[in-house]
Amino acid sequence: MAQPILDAANLKKAMRHLAKVDSDFARAIAEVGHPELREVPRGFGGLMRSIVGQQVSVHAARSIWLRLEAAVPSMEPADFLTMTDEQLRAVGLSAAKMKYGRSLAADIVEGRIDFEALHALDDAAAIAMLTQAKGIGPWTAEIYLMFAHGRPDIMPGLDLGLVIAAQHLKNLRTRPDAKRLLKIAEAWRPWRSAAALLLWHYRRNMPDWSAREPKAERK
Repeated sequence: MAQPILDAANLKKAMRHLAKVDSDFARAIAEVGHPELREVPRGFGGLMRSIVGQQVSVHAARSIWLRLEAAVPSMEPADFLTMTDEQLRAVGLSAAKMKYGRSLAADIVEGRIDFEALHALDDAAAIAMLTQAKGIGPWTAEIYLMFAHGRPDIMPGLDLGLVIAAQHLKNLRTRPDAKRLLKIAEAWRPWRSAAALLLWHYRRNMPDWSAREPKAERK
């Protein structure tokens, strides 16, 4: 049976499910409301946008992305491969990101990453296909599948924002590592992607507790 797509209607359904199975989520929803659905383009453009955003601020990433879109309006991998180092430096790409972008574009053009085939793969196999490209790690692949393909049951265990949010939502003494976060998230199936959206939303709205112990959970 095919997975449902995490669209606006299913996001509401997922929030009801999460509130039912986890009282901490019910409290979070009461405190901060529902998260917004996130979407990114499918294909080369969506993955390239993730590469652009690596290790820079959100503001810097947006500026670079807008310049790159202006330079390569089609955002087709074959067109990206025609760009020179000088042209890519002019939009703000570092040498590493030029390398990653070209590697990704070549993988797509030469068929190693096939977005039609990707659609039919389960999450683990889809992540494996994407991460064969240089510069595409598990977190980038997971985020892409969540936001570009609407995959409903992915939990990016390496995401720092999710770790911090889960620590405070669950009133944990220490930050959970990826293994522990994934264990906690088992209870949130089959809507772990929606759970991640809610945790990010909760993180943006909670006080900055980075310098002190989390407050006791309210009952």
